[in-house]
Amino acid sequence: MSDDLTPDEFADVNEAVGEEWESETTPYERVRQVIAHTYSPVSAATAADEARTTPKTARKHLSALADEGFVVTDTGEHGGTTYRRSPESLVVEQAADILEHVSIEDLRARITEMREQLQDYRTEYGVASPDELTIEQTNQTLSERDSARSRIDAETLRDWQTTRRNLAFANAALSIATAERFVDGDAGPTDDSIPV
Repeated sequence: MSDDLTPDEFADVNEAVGEEWESETTPYERVRQVIAHTYSPVSAATAADEARTTPKTARKHLSALADEGFVVTDTGEHGGTTYRRSPESLVVEQAADILEHVSIEDLRARITEMREQLQDYRTEYGVASPDELTIEQTNQTLSERDSARSRIDAETLRDWQTTRRNLAFANAALSIATAERFVDGDAGPTDDSIPV
């Protein structure tokens, strides 16, 4: 048998996978899974189509997810309601994932390393953020004047932005771990020298 599939065979496989997903999950679960990967606002009809359900059912579940804080709503360009994953739910999910895979001691060490890396970038480029540096370099290019300050390459800029984002998630994870101690009734000293 050949490994080469025709477009019709791909469509059949995709449909079979979709039917299996539909038979093994509830409409609520499918809508939640669809919105979990939706960062741009979508209509209830679009979410319904992707979740293999009706717009009315999708709207009901999207409303419930909004009440839970998993979804945020916006007004679309034609006045209809649109839905997308809430930033808060994404932060909590990322923080939980970090806490599942990284010890508190390692997390604190990584936070320290990321803070030092960010300080190195601020010192080297003389600005507080990669956004400020991009604006400054654009202004320099537009005014056609040279700067004694180093120009940043795209990879370094991405690394700076990624480090900032990762530090935010790591700080959120550490904050959640600290808060959980209080919820669990283990509210000992909060001095940084005492491990959580």
